[in-house]
Amino acid sequence: MKTTLEPSKTYHPMSLLLHWLMVFGLACATVMALIMVDMPGITPTKLRLFNYHKWLGVALWCFVLLRLVWRLLVPPPPLPAHMKRWEVSAAWLMHAALYLLMFAVPVAGYCYSLVAGYPVAWFGVWELPVLMAPDPELKPVFKLIHKMLGQAMWCLVGLHVLAGLKHWLIHKDGVMQRMLPFVRQKH
Repeated sequence: MKTTLEPSKTYHPMSLLLHWLMVFGLACATVMALIMVDMPGITPTKLRLFNYHKWLGVALWCFVLLRLVWRLLVPPPPLPAHMKRWEVSAAWLMHAALYLLMFAVPVAGYCYSLVAGYPVAWFGVWELPVLMAPDPELKPVFKLIHKMLGQAMWCLVGLHVLAGLKHWLIHKDGVMQRMLPFVRQKH
């Protein structure tokens, strides 16, 4: 019995759904972060945003694991034959780095929350294990790590989009269109 599906020219609908849910979730988490860090003082709204941000971070971490398992079971469509070896390697490295960062950013945020003395309870119900004790000296370190990993992730997302636009506007090879929902791919 096979555990993978045959590769095709288009992405599986579940791959598209997971991709765009992740994009939406990452954008929401980032907007929340930008808003909450600029809010002065400790207010109920700021605390609520911090909780929503953490809850979304845990959900996104779970989505990354799901996406990774799905990608292993249902490989993406093959890249166009016209791509040079270095371009194929760059595409593979870009995807690997994006997965690594999508995994690492929430982990760094989780560690930051723990060393700041705020355990994480997903949706206020499920308490995640406390793996690190509060540590005022580590707090700024994990805060910076979380921020820098997030910025690196968004830089790679930008390059990812630019690569897709290159395929769409210059190569006209359909690579970008096959990831866009509701766009029919010509075979």
